[in-house]
Amino acid sequence: MTDQLLDQALVEEATKKSGLIWVRGLDVQGDGTASRALWHVWHDGAVCLVGGGPGEQPLPGLVDGGDAVVTVRSKDKGGRLVSWSAKVVELAPGSEEWDAAVAELKGKRLNAPDSEAMPGRWARECRVLRLEPTGSTASLPDGSLAAPPLPTSATTRHPIPAGLPRLLFKGRKRR
Repeated sequence: MTDQLLDQALVEEATKKSGLIWVRGLDVQGDGTASRALWHVWHDGAVCLVGGGPGEQPLPGLVDGGDAVVTVRSKDKGGRLVSWSAKVVELAPGSEEWDAAVAELKGKRLNAPDSEAMPGRWARECRVLRLEPTGSTASLPDGSLAAPPLPTSATTRHPIPAGLPRLLFKGRKRR
């Protein structure tokens, strides 16, 4: 019983203090999507997330009633602190739980283009999820679990053009 209470306290404190968590949605067979870094708030004993709509974070593999694995990193060192299992609950727009979660999320949302209209947009276009701890924590793996980044059009793997250094250092004199 004491170990369970300590695990519960570790999950709550670590998750509250971390700005990002790594979340992997699980399907019925226990297979899941790749872990994704997501911003969140800890509210009323669970992680609250918003996403899935235009301009918001993607929430692949997270379905209402499904399971997820949440990995929390240390805020100061960045290393993995704890991994815990969660039940995914999608909150209905306009419900009391949804309003409370959105009030917390709105305060933490950075760089929002429409801060006052955000709750209405979230109700129309996004999903608000609660990841409720199931009480089980996973032992930390020995390896790093590092994986290559997901493909995106925002990055390139091409070498820099040969003339670029010349252009960058054009006005500087060598000594």
